Amino acid sequence: MRAAYVATQSAEDPLAGLTVGELELPEAPTGFRRVRVVASCLNHHDLWSLRGVGLPGERLPMVLGCDAAGVDDDGDEVIVHGVVSSAGWRGDETLDPKRSLLSEQYPGTMADEVWVPERNLVPKPPELTFEEAACLPTAWLTAYRMLFTVSPAAPGSTVLVQGAGGGVASAVIALAAAAGFRVWATSRSEEKRRRALDLGADRVFDDGARLPERVDVVFDSVGEATWGHSLKSLVPGGTIVTCGATSGPAPSADLNRVFFLQLRVLGSTMGTREELIRLTRFLVTTGVKPVIDSVLPLEDAAQGFRRMLDGEVFGKIVFRH
Repeated sequence: MRAAYVATQSAEDPLAGLTVGELELPEAPTGFRRVRVVASCLNHHDLWSLRGVGLPGERLPMVLGCDAAGVDDDGDEVIVHGVVSSAGWRGDETLDPKRSLLSEQYPGTMADEVWVPERNLVPKPPELTFEEAACLPTAWLTAYRMLFTVSPAAPGSTVLVQGAGGGVASAVIALAAAAGFRVWATSRSEEKRRRALDLGADRVFDDGARLPERVDVVFDSVGEATWGHSLKSLVPGGTIVTCGATSGPAPSADLNRVFFLQLRVLGSTMGTREELIRLTRFLVTTGVKPVIDSVLPLEDAAQGFRRMLDGEVFGKIVFRH
């Protein structure tokens, strides 16, 4: 089968190990079903895999991709939920200490066919295209959980989204605006600030800019580069919800500010199958559509990876199979 996969890993030159070529479809693990992939989606997780983070070298070659939409062997249009819980786990799969994502222990979704646990298949609403549906399982599901499950803020609250343009950030802006939040966003790019306004942000600011007032919640997927600004932007008793650290994982904690202002820091990772189902219903009900930066044929996967590596992306990069 045709696939985009990690052949070798390099922290300095991650794209050197990206290969698009033929691989044999492995044997189906017990309880897994085949999905013929129509569209898959690129995430920062795929770049980390190429760098050798979270993917041991002995598992190479490994098919990349956590997200997909396609057709199962019954002819049903499905979305692939990428969080794979361990055998026998019950409850919230994101809390399973042995959980993995597709492309970590099991081959990922950037292939013409992928084996997926049967419980990880979610019906694709006809209102969403395959390309739109492929954007949901990682970035949009993460945004949904951050906003509606983890964050204490209610509609009408003022929230700040750091790094407008990233997949999670653009999803938070669109979802929060549709749900009635007062949304502010930051970006160092004037073009990305303009597009954030188009998504529903009320106001936009340059990275690190002093805000006219403090906010109730900050959604931060950037990490080191924005952490100090996120802390300073909160009202006393405010909350940061963090789901990633694309600019680095070790900022100053600024503990004096945290304890004196009684700030809360809440972590959030991916989401559950049930949250993915609710996300699809929310999109259908509101008419919100995932923000797609570009759609490329799988053969041109390297172009999409290069755009993400260079920080040129607003929304999601999708591969058509």
